[in-house]
Amino acid sequence: MEKGSAASKSPATTKKTPNATSPSVSPTSVIVAFTVQCDKCYKWRKLATEEQFEEFRCNLTDDPFVCNKLPGTTCEKPADISVDSSRVWVLDKPNIPKTPKGFKRIASLRSDYSRMDVKYMTPQGDKIRTTPGIVDYLQNHPECSHISPSDFCYIAPKIMRETLPKHVVKNPVSSTKKKIKVKSLVDIHKTGNPSYPPKKIT
Repeated sequence: MEKGSAASKSPATTKKTPNATSPSVSPTSVIVAFTVQCDKCYKWRKLATEEQFEEFRCNLTDDPFVCNKLPGTTCEKPADISVDSSRVWVLDKPNIPKTPKGFKRIASLRSDYSRMDVKYMTPQGDKIRTTPGIVDYLQNHPECSHISPSDFCYIAPKIMRETLPKHVVKNPVSSTKKKIKVKSLVDIHKTGNPSYPPKKIT
């Protein structure tokens, strides 16, 4: 799953999309890239690991990402990747805490592309889908006494509807309806910029 946020200062991720001629094919929930958007030049930069992505994302508002935070990278260099419909992009919220050591945060895209879902995998391999579940787990595992429920965030990434495959019906969002939230990634780019929509280079 590609993470990084296309939202202003949020991380975004991208997932590979199934062939547009095969609408029956369900997307996978594997993120293929993690990206972040520069607060100065607005270019997208690919990150090497999910850990690096989480490091930038956890304090993105107070410490915005800029290109020179990556070794050998400056705003003068061409963008590493561009937002387009060749893959599905999802935007993560900025300031989501880093996943506690031993746990894994998993975001997956529903097969109908309607939203993303978030769950956490424990060191024992159990998957927890709700905050009450995390609270219960921590209470029953004294070895995790240094970890707080606030270290976990179930806010799902937001799907960039304009990057969905052509065969997916993109129903316009009514002003009276809630906007669909993203839950997981199939060929998704997560970016590191917290404003929706992503900033454009003029």
